[in-house]
Amino acid sequence: MAVRIKLPGGTLKMKVYRELRVRERERRVPVMKMGSLYFVWWSNSQPHNKPQDSRH
Repeated sequence: MAVRIKLPGGTLKMKVYRELRVRERERRVPVMKMGSLYFVWWSNSQPHNKPQDSRH
C-alpha cells in the first residue's frame, strides 16, 4: 500500500517497486530510491494522464 503525504505544491508518495505506475518506473516524474522504498513526487502543476498511467 502506497503512503501519500499531501504537501503544498504536490504529493509525496512512498511505494515499493510493484506499486509504481508506468510514468514512475520510466522516471518521467521525480523518483528517488532508498533501500526497497521509492519516493515519488507528483507536483500539482504536472498533467496527470490516467490512460498512460495504467498498470500492465
